[in-house]
Amino acid sequence: MKKLFDEFKAFIMTGNVLMLAVAFILGGATKSVIDGFVTFIINPIIGAIVGKPSFDSLTIKVGDAKILYGSFITALVNLVIIGAVVFAMVKAFDKFQQKADETPEAPAEDIVLLREIRDSLQSRS
Repeated sequence: MKKLFDEFKAFIMTGNVLMLAVAFILGGATKSVIDGFVTFIINPIIGAIVGKPSFDSLTIKVGDAKILYGSFITALVNLVIIGAVVFAMVKAFDKFQQKADETPEAPAEDIVLLREIRDSLQSRS
């Protein structure tokens, strides 16, 4: 039993499992932020334009069945909005990463030494 526990502990402590756990937690937090953005900002704007913040009340009655196509339209609109927000977040992250990659590297040691010699010679003249 001890060996099984040690193997499980080694598995859990690998970097991939920890990174997956962090990604899962951050994904859940990001989902709540995006849902709040859609619910509290975008849907009221849609409501101001269209007259209703959602299309849930749109239905078709066929016999005894009620087809809630408005709920489908609302879900589809939310999907497009969420996709656009996630796309904007990824683009912003990529731009941030690109700027971080473009930071100039420190000059090589021999270049620094040559610059010091140049400056020293200029100060003597």
